[in-house]
Amino acid sequence: MDPRSARVVSRFIERLQWGLLLFAIGWLVWRLGPVLTPFVLAALLAWMGDPLVDRLEASGRSRNAAVALVFTLMVLFLVLALVILVPMVVAQVRTLGESLPGYRDWLLQTAMPWLEARTGIDIDAWLDPARMLDLVREHSERAGGIAATALGVVSRSGAAMLTWIANIVLLPVITFFFLRDWDRMVARAASMIPRDHVDTVTRLARESSDVLGGFLRGQFLVMVILGAMYGVGLWLVGLELGLLIGIIAGLFTFIPYVGPATGIILGLIAALVQFGDWQHLAGVAVVFGLGQLVESYWLTPKLVGDRIGLHPVAVIFAVMAGGVLFGFVGMLIALPAAAVVNVLLRFAHERYTASRLYAGRAALAADQAGEAGGALAADEAAPPGAGGGGGPDPT
Repeated sequence: MDPRSARVVSRFIERLQWGLLLFAIGWLVWRLGPVLTPFVLAALLAWMGDPLVDRLEASGRSRNAAVALVFTLMVLFLVLALVILVPMVVAQVRTLGESLPGYRDWLLQTAMPWLEARTGIDIDAWLDPARMLDLVREHSERAGGIAATALGVVSRSGAAMLTWIANIVLLPVITFFFLRDWDRMVARAASMIPRDHVDTVTRLARESSDVLGGFLRGQFLVMVILGAMYGVGLWLVGLELGLLIGIIAGLFTFIPYVGPATGIILGLIAALVQFGDWQHLAGVAVVFGLGQLVESYWLTPKLVGDRIGLHPVAVIFAVMAGGVLFGFVGMLIALPAAAVVNVLLRFAHERYTASRLYAGRAALAADQAGEAGGALAADEAAPPGAGGGGGPDPT
């Protein structure tokens, strides 16, 4: 085998090994999704807090003292958020429970007749209790299977609840140890990189960290500010569930278009049920319109910018695909993974545009002409008899 073919085969085997490694990692994430949840959250928290730890350490504090201070600040922030939000959310949920009969009456007496008048579909016939009973009788032979499925769901729900409790207990412990040993783990991972690729991997890792850090920290602030704006604005409009709707809209802000759309739909329904007039509908529209203007022209450019470099459709696809493939863990790592993949794609595009495959035959001819010209210049510059075969034989 000639050297060029050997290099091609060697490069193919190397890429195949990397592909198999990535496949194995994806398979493990898929299989261990419920177990990995606290570890992924802890790693994200430690990664976000490590720059502050490094700054405190550079100011003269020990690593343990810096970690303890940052960890205490994280815990205090979480406790403060829970103290403020939990009573508010509980009150809003209680209000929602008290308002459910009104929503039911609005659905049956207002929304359904309006839909029937415009679509010609007899919705009442489909929701008639006698019809529902007939459907149950027709499919009574499936009752055993339905019961078994329900019992399985209940048992799995109990196990899932225990898993969530264990994750909540483990999260602060794992976060503390990740935060303390973060630099050591990064250095150990860097020491395992093949030496031929260490410069490239270091550059890509630094770019990914910068992109992801700026995006997550900025997006978190955008979510908090918009959630507060929407909640206070809807409360001022007079909606009983305004704070709850604002919190939900703020939490979904990281998904482009989905957060505002969810908030405005819930807000309009709440306004229709509670008031039923166009003034409050207009108030809801004004609140979300102002929120979108503030987000588009001030919050996102100032706090987030274009750090992640992903199209909104790509962000939506990443979150949905992560949830389908890996469940809740997949939704957690969807945007970080998308940011890293985007950095890798930019690097691949850079390498591709600099390759002969992209430049074509003209670049190959130019390279060959350059090599020939260099060889000719070297021959002309060489002294007589210096390896050219034209001078007298020194022997």
